[in-house]
Amino acid sequence: MGVPFSQQARVGAYVVKQHLKGVKRYPLVLMLEPLFRCNLACAGCGKIDYPSAILNKRISVEDAIGAAEECGAPVVSIAGGEPLIHKEINQIVVELIKRKKYVYLCTNALLLEKHLDRFTPSKFLTFSIHLDGEKAEHDAAVCQDGVYEKAVAAIAAAKAKGFRVNVNSTLFDNATSEGAARFFDTATGLGVDGITVSPAFHTNVRQTRNISSTANAPRSSSAASLSAARARTGRCHIRRCISISSPGTRITAARPGATRRGRFSAGRSPATCLAKAM
Repeated sequence: MGVPFSQQARVGAYVVKQHLKGVKRYPLVLMLEPLFRCNLACAGCGKIDYPSAILNKRISVEDAIGAAEECGAPVVSIAGGEPLIHKEINQIVVELIKRKKYVYLCTNALLLEKHLDRFTPSKFLTFSIHLDGEKAEHDAAVCQDGVYEKAVAAIAAAKAKGFRVNVNSTLFDNATSEGAARFFDTATGLGVDGITVSPAFHTNVRQTRNISSTANAPRSSSAASLSAARARTGRCHIRRCISISSPGTRITAARPGATRRGRFSAGRSPATCLAKAM
């Protein structure tokens, strides 16, 4: 199953409403970061390099909901850090669902099996689990052995309890089209509802690590890998990332060049709204 029809209909109605109101730029997705602290030190992320004073901060439930209401977007992507470290993350999700927001909770899945009972399966909730390739590639990317197996086990546990599950993958400059195709076959074989793929771009953070991206590499190797993704899973449109649904379904991302970022202050942690120019 790809994106639920109810989600497509709700987002479509929201877009039509903005058109009728004459609004040219409006948010489709709120990127909510309730904390920066994480239980991994992934090669492509610098969040844990923040000072302790920042890493120890947590957004409150009230501020998280306030950001969602201020933004108005129908979809909320909860990232981090690792959201499941937040002691009130289940309350944040519950309150967002009460407001009929479609929530994508991004997680490395190390804590997911332990905390599954804190959540209730819903068409409004999707666990977006981080996998950067098959076992060797993913464990290398997150700089810790055994993470891939825990993530795969968490996917199985979540699906068994009736949750929607997506895989969120980053393609680094060492990715190949053949390797990406194998990974997409493996991921779809896990029974996930979709795959989100993003190419890595150059950053000055963690330059000494083995897995880092260059400014130009994603245009070649990642582009080839994304082409393989399209061939494997059907039509999709590439922007900064592409969303690949299960075989037989289709997700259309925002058209190229149509996205801008707007900042929303949400207490002690940032929330970013992605706005689409129509």
